[in-house]
Amino acid sequence: MAERVNYITPEGFRRLREEYEALYAGERPQLLETIAWAAANGDRSENGDYLYGKRRLREIDRRVRRLSKSLDSAVVVDNAGKTHGRVFFGATVTFRPASGDDRVVTIVGVDELDTGNERISWRSPLATALLKAKVGDTVTLHTPRGDESLEIVEVRYDSLT
Repeated sequence: MAERVNYITPEGFRRLREEYEALYAGERPQLLETIAWAAANGDRSENGDYLYGKRRLREIDRRVRRLSKSLDSAVVVDNAGKTHGRVFFGATVTFRPASGDDRVVTIVGVDELDTGNERISWRSPLATALLKAKVGDTVTLHTPRGDESLEIVEVRYDSLT
C-alpha cells in the first residue's frame, strides 16, 4: 500500500515532535518503572497501579506509533511570507459564501486541525474547492445540501503559530 503524503506546516511538525518526545522520553519511562514496581508487589489481578499502568502504557504506545508514522511521512511546507497569487497549502483564505458573511480558514495538514473550523485539512472538500483559486474567483463547493458558490476575497500566507 502506497503511503500518502502528509503535508504539514513547520509549527505543526514541531508540535507533533514535542508530543512524541514528551510521551516517549518523558512519560513512558516513568510509567515502566511504576509497572515494574507494581508487578514486584505480587498479585497483579488486584493491583491498581499495575492494571492502570498497563492500560496507560498501551495508550501511550498506540499514540507514539501514530505520531511516529505521521512524523516519518511528513513533508514540511513553509509558505509563510510568500506572495502566491493562488491558494496553496498554508494559505489563509477569506471567502464569501453566497448565503452569508465572510469566513476565514487556513489550509493546514491533517494533524493540525482545530475544532473551531478555522484550520482545515488540505484534503477536506472545502480546501479542495479553494486550492489553486485566486482573489476574485468563484469556486463551487459540493455539499450534501447541494452546490454552494464561494467568492475568494483574500489570500495571504501568514506565519502559523
